Amino acid sequence: MNPNLKWKAVFILAVILFCIYFLFGYPTFPTSVAAMKDNFSKQIKLGLDLQGGTHLILQVQVQEAIAQETDQMVERLTTQLRAKNIHYDEVRRVDDTHILIRNIDPQQLSDFRDIYNAQYASVWDMSPTAGDPTGYTLTLKAGSIAAIHDQTMTQSLETIERRINALGLTEPTIQPRGGRNDNEILVQLPGEGDPTRAKSVIQAGGQLELRLVEDPRTYTSQSEALAAHGGILPPGTELVPGRSETRTPSGVADTSEAWYVLTRAPIVTGRDLKPAGVQENRNSQNPSQWQVNFVLTQEAARRFGPFTQTNIGRQMAIVLEHRVYSAPVINGRIDDSGMIEGSFSQETAHDLALVLRAGALPASIKYLEERTVGPSLGADSIRHGVQASILSLVVVMLFMLVYYRISGGNAVLALILNLVILLAVLALFGAVLTLPGIAGVILTIGMGVDSNVLVFERIREELRNGKSPASAVEAGFSKAFLTIIDTHVTTVVSAFFLFLFGTGPIRGFAISLTIGLIANVFTAIYVSKTIFQYHLTKMDRQAELSI
Repeated sequence: MNPNLKWKAVFILAVILFCIYFLFGYPTFPTSVAAMKDNFSKQIKLGLDLQGGTHLILQVQVQEAIAQETDQMVERLTTQLRAKNIHYDEVRRVDDTHILIRNIDPQQLSDFRDIYNAQYASVWDMSPTAGDPTGYTLTLKAGSIAAIHDQTMTQSLETIERRINALGLTEPTIQPRGGRNDNEILVQLPGEGDPTRAKSVIQAGGQLELRLVEDPRTYTSQSEALAAHGGILPPGTELVPGRSETRTPSGVADTSEAWYVLTRAPIVTGRDLKPAGVQENRNSQNPSQWQVNFVLTQEAARRFGPFTQTNIGRQMAIVLEHRVYSAPVINGRIDDSGMIEGSFSQETAHDLALVLRAGALPASIKYLEERTVGPSLGADSIRHGVQASILSLVVVMLFMLVYYRISGGNAVLALILNLVILLAVLALFGAVLTLPGIAGVILTIGMGVDSNVLVFERIREELRNGKSPASAVEAGFSKAFLTIIDTHVTTVVSAFFLFLFGTGPIRGFAISLTIGLIANVFTAIYVSKTIFQYHLTKMDRQAELSI
């Protein structure tokens, strides 16, 4: 045998053995057919439409992040005006993007403008207030709103992805959906038999806020709280529901709902958090209760230390998802750490810590759509998809064997190897096989046949022109090569755009098609030509090529 041909055969055999081992012999060496099947099922990951799971469409409430930025701006500006002894009547939020500053001391207007120009001119526009010569209105710039929007969506995507991955779900899909202003996120959890816990972790927005309690009393209803304040809440405050922290005379905790009067602007938000952990709550009379500890960033700690120093003896509410979890008394200065106490079991405390550790959402989320795909429907899809693939492969094989005789067997071997390589590469890179992915496999079979037909017809044409079998094979592969590359490259480019802009199942189609096409170039050109060359070395010089 030609030494060059021998090394080609060794390389092809090595590829075949590697693919078979990776599909059936990894991660543990099989000792039975059942073990081989088990290895194969572990290597080939199935998508949501094949193994069942949960499909969710979430909408991020971006306007909340914009409103939160405005509230924090009111707090920062108020603090700075007081620190500079600049007299004014009122600083308040008009709406989500406007702040009103009323009646600044005319002698101190230049000092106020200096503060604005030095720190806020790049984010806020300032204009005189109509009818108030010493008043100004700050308006959040369009560019700043767009930046908050983009940051909120990016952080939400990353946070949800970290949470889902931390739960150990198999190949989830988390990606934007719809137009830029739709603020929607697609979440697919394939193979999740009980998606309730995953949904609860996603839904727990983790929007942690630490706010000062303005009224030490708690109220049983909103109307009671409003009545206690003459029907109007103090400026810069709002009512937030939560659980009561009072106890009955016998020491039993009151678990009824209570309403708190809190400052509107938070001192610290979830964006200021570092990783959170859990531990048993030793201060609780119930030994089965747990607490969640958190640590603040350096920037947040600089704000939090002076705040707690100033408000020793007052209550600070820990607000998560617009509910008060706890309202402990500030007993001393706190710089960079804190805890959330509540009626947490170990599992609920762990899930809450997971939410905070994975990152706090900058805004809450709303469920727009929820679908659950049952495993029976996925099994039915697999059965029909496999049947379609096998039927198409058998029909193609019969056609090639009948039409191209012994050379058709060459094409059949190349097609089978193509499928083996395709499945092995999907397993190697952890790609997910979806129902459209099976369609991509079937299309790959068609493309493989097309490549072989191009080569075989070229060989036939060369034989009709009087060339010898060896020369005809060489010329056939050489002349068909550029055509095959051209068709495959254009299809791969189309698949790339499908992957770039498509959702999970469409991406599965693009991935399987691309891998199949690359494998097809190897099998239809390299493997098929090697088989022809080996066959020619065994033929008599005067024998005809069976094609």
